Amino acid sequence: MQKIRNIAIIAHVDHGKTTLVDKILHSCSIFRDNEQTGELILDNNDLERERGITIVSKNVSVQYKDVKINIIDTPGHADFGGEVERVLKMADGVLLLCDAFEGAMPQTRFVTQKALALGLKPIVVVNKVDKENCRPEEVYEQIFELFFNLEATEEQLDFPVIYGSSKQGWMSTDWQKPTTDIFALLDAVVENIPAAPMNEGTLQMQITSLDYSSFVGRIAIGRVHRGTIKENQPVTLIKRDGKIVKSRVKELYTFEGLGKVKATEVRSGDICAVVGIDGFEIGDTIADFEAPEQLPVISIDEPTMNMLFTINNSPFFGKEGKLVTSQRIKDRLIKEMEKNLALKVVETQGADSWLVYGRGILHLSVLIETMRREGYELQVGQPQVIVKEIDGKKHEPVETLIVDVPAEVSGKVIELVTQRKGELLIMEPKGDLQHLEFEIPSRGIIGLRNNVLTATAGEAIMAHRFKAYEPWKGTIPGRLNGVLISMDKGTTTAYSIDKLQDRGRFFVDPGVDIYEGQILGEHIRDNDLVINIVKGKALTNMRASGTDDNTRIAPAIKFSLEEAMEYIQADEYIEVTPQSMRLRKIFLTEQERKVKGKQFA
Repeated sequence: MQKIRNIAIIAHVDHGKTTLVDKILHSCSIFRDNEQTGELILDNNDLERERGITIVSKNVSVQYKDVKINIIDTPGHADFGGEVERVLKMADGVLLLCDAFEGAMPQTRFVTQKALALGLKPIVVVNKVDKENCRPEEVYEQIFELFFNLEATEEQLDFPVIYGSSKQGWMSTDWQKPTTDIFALLDAVVENIPAAPMNEGTLQMQITSLDYSSFVGRIAIGRVHRGTIKENQPVTLIKRDGKIVKSRVKELYTFEGLGKVKATEVRSGDICAVVGIDGFEIGDTIADFEAPEQLPVISIDEPTMNMLFTINNSPFFGKEGKLVTSQRIKDRLIKEMEKNLALKVVETQGADSWLVYGRGILHLSVLIETMRREGYELQVGQPQVIVKEIDGKKHEPVETLIVDVPAEVSGKVIELVTQRKGELLIMEPKGDLQHLEFEIPSRGIIGLRNNVLTATAGEAIMAHRFKAYEPWKGTIPGRLNGVLISMDKGTTTAYSIDKLQDRGRFFVDPGVDIYEGQILGEHIRDNDLVINIVKGKALTNMRASGTDDNTRIAPAIKFSLEEAMEYIQADEYIEVTPQSMRLRKIFLTEQERKVKGKQFA
């Protein structure tokens, strides 16, 4: 019997996956006593640390009671579903983490469905039982119901449940009896998760993720499904389309702690990294040299949204970024497709623009944010949902939307969602909040978060997941207010902004360089207004007392990238550079907008 357990940790975003992995690493004493590790050890890129979410899945392994446990930390957002779907292939069991107050959320459902369909054995961890007004028993019932609805087998329904608090570092079989360590969880893993099976026969290993090293190039990571893989062994690479390439393994590594250790051979059941194989993609099979057999190709859910990516052609082109040409941007997008399976890039009729298909706003915004940090300059258009024709009728993606909100503002939320063709399905109290469930077209969710947060003074908790394609729901009203557009190029002055404050809310501060056609703020009416805010105060040599008012300016509104993506309309672009983000009209001069604006109507 092999002493290897492969587990994936799945949960809704922010239910404590990465924190739990931290505690497992610490309790299995991977670090020296005096080593400074900080928190969220696995969220190791800047974007993940800033946003507090996991974007890319990571592998670590720990030794517990002479059993090697390979742990895979997965993202919690349905937008990164492509990442979750493929890494679950490496696991034999899953730890389903659930917040003791929030319970099973839509993304919990999404990842659990994938895990149960693959026949993985679940262990449920009810986390954060130290929260006030938590309800562990109710959450346990809720998860049982969720498993039942997702058609879990009898064996899967007979899941062990562990209660605890990742943050405080304890786990127990009874939530009212806290312990001092998390060994109750590790014992449950060793007892309940099946050992990685030893499949005899010729080599089969599917590549489920990849790593990159500047010394050896691309590294293939996957789990050996059958047979044994050895250093220096000649192998066959079977591509997703069945094409066969002969190759050779140069070096082998297994995972130990946070790093990798060199190995001479790896047997079936263990997860390893292979160096030396060229031209592979995720989903390819590494097989025997003489008699290659392919493993089933990983199927990934289709994208639901696309955006136009184009080169930056604004008057400030090339001032801040190093990588600005269309060839550079195209190469970067093609490179991203290699490791980001749920992404698709399609060329348009223009030589310098591409349609990029993704799973949602967050999925695409993480790509844009990563590119700008690497020194790219680009412009992106309004996100569009993908419409399909089924039986001759127009169908669009529909999502389940869940909003938890204080009862006194629930009416505002219902009004906002129903304006966007949402239907209220469930309304019930949950602790001191009101729990609302809707069905809403994906188009309706674009731009909804900003409005809901404004209407509820930031107290709403929103989550949504893709449900199905359904018949077209009709037109949805866009942004209600027009925008303030710059008439001139120059530097903004406090004097002009002060004089124009009654016209709307500004997005720019005084002393900023702007150009003609840039969007400077939101108009109080529904039409666009062209304004001049580079005009200074006329100086005369006569000073009358009392006319020299001090300028009092309201602070400028600063959008995050996702908020800007949800805010813009079809005739607008977001200009993204390494240092700044500007909103602009596609046609910069007023004359051009009048002539060509009809195509967006």
